[in-house]
Amino acid sequence: MDSERYTRGLERLAELDHGAGEKVLKSLEDIAPDLARYIIEFPFGDIHSRGVLTPREREIVTVTALTALGNAAPQLRVHIHFALNAGCTRQEIVEIMLQMAVYAGFPAAMNGIEAARSVFAERDREGRP
Repeated sequence: MDSERYTRGLERLAELDHGAGEKVLKSLEDIAPDLARYIIEFPFGDIHSRGVLTPREREIVTVTALTALGNAAPQLRVHIHFALNAGCTRQEIVEIMLQMAVYAGFPAAMNGIEAARSVFAERDREGRP
């Protein structure tokens, strides 16, 4: 598992949220360790590591896409954390959800708001901005 892509992916995940790579590995090690490796290598080792968009811009796009999908609440919560860690504000996260009401529908926007509310509450409990 020590490929250049894997190492780069773990580094990118660590920039977004220290320990995130280990959480992915741990959550899948008993059933699908290859899936964990693929997640680290492709999205984070290849795509997120490209220099065209900033980490903040990539997280805005990711939060938008996950909100529009409407069926990826766990991943949306993770990426809301990442977006906040990459410099997005809570107000910007809420604004993304409002924009999604127009293009993905009110149910998707409301589900996104609930994910944001959950993340904001968790961060407040932990004393994280």
